[in-house]
Amino acid sequence: MLALSPTMESGKIAQWSKKEGDPIESGDVLCQVETDKTTMDYESTSEGALLKIIAPEGSEVNVGDNIAIIGEKGEDISELPSETVQPESEKKEIAEPEQATHQKNPQEKSILTAQPAESEGNFPRGVPVSPLARKMAADKGIDLHSVKGSGPRGRIVKKDVEGYSPPQPNLHAPPRGAALRDEIIPVSEKRRVIAQRLSNSFYSAPHYSLSVEVVLETLLSARTRINKSSGEKISLNAFIVKFTAQTLVNHPMVNSSWEYETIHRYGTVDIALAVAQPDGLITPVVHDCETKGIRQIDHDLKELIGKARENRLAPEEYSGGTFTISNLGSMGIREFTAIINPPQAAILAVGEIVKKPLVDENNDLAVHNTMMLTLSCDHRILDGAVSAAFLSDLKKFLEYPIEALL
Repeated sequence: MLALSPTMESGKIAQWSKKEGDPIESGDVLCQVETDKTTMDYESTSEGALLKIIAPEGSEVNVGDNIAIIGEKGEDISELPSETVQPESEKKEIAEPEQATHQKNPQEKSILTAQPAESEGNFPRGVPVSPLARKMAADKGIDLHSVKGSGPRGRIVKKDVEGYSPPQPNLHAPPRGAALRDEIIPVSEKRRVIAQRLSNSFYSAPHYSLSVEVVLETLLSARTRINKSSGEKISLNAFIVKFTAQTLVNHPMVNSSWEYETIHRYGTVDIALAVAQPDGLITPVVHDCETKGIRQIDHDLKELIGKARENRLAPEEYSGGTFTISNLGSMGIREFTAIINPPQAAILAVGEIVKKPLVDENNDLAVHNTMMLTLSCDHRILDGAVSAAFLSDLKKFLEYPIEALL
């Protein structure tokens, strides 16, 4: 099995599209593999017959392991290593003397000839679909597995793609009065990796957190004027990302990672934003934020978040972040502490904007729009004074945006 993302170490065979004995053409989808980020198609690069499935559905396979044997129909494969992988906990390690994709010559039997789908591989051949609908889905980046066909025998046609709406994450509680019952929920590969990575982060990185309250009157007024003058609604997240990037430039140690016995201080500011999906979180990354304006960051965010919710982010679009922001303000959360996205040095948790009375420097009482920011820090990299200075400057930029230009 080949790695389908930079962080992938193993994958689960979700479903085989072929069965033993089936003829195989180059480009045929052999199976679907559940990775740490999503479920992807594996296509064959060889022709022949599927002689044996080594890794059945539900089995966990390490990157580099064999999952099937393809060869001439009727060939004797008794001398090839073909022990079947046991699903999940019964899995046995298969020792293979050769790499999965190795082929000596065309006459020899081939051991696994699958590779990840190409850019249009999200549009599997096993789904009944008209050529026009297939092309339209490819142009729009729609996964045909999620489209319900209205044609003969469920065939997907043009109007099905035109009327397609991507499913939205179900982030709400069950309807009131719904019966509760015990339920064992299988853990997806994405959820397993999230659990592993965040557990490692929480227990290996000594976390501490600092909080600060920010008054947003000036920023909100400026944003209102900009949106009215341009007719384009720029999100508050774009402003937060930009001012955070500027603060990271001034405090480069916060834009770092702990790597074994060294600290990697990054030369660019690549900010990840946590986005909820039905089966877990993903963090699309806006790269080079320190060189981009707020409009460009807003454009990038909207595009990346849209792709994230449709589960069609490319690996380079959710990899390589140097700092992460998690914003739960739109869900009514006033203040929270986030777990660091490893191996980064810190993560910023953004709360809800609320109106509250404050006493100003002239001892006058007035109602202001305020927001809580909480910075979780890896103490191996960041001492409290460094993090406090970063948070203090970020507060200053958000309250007095002109300061960021000085």
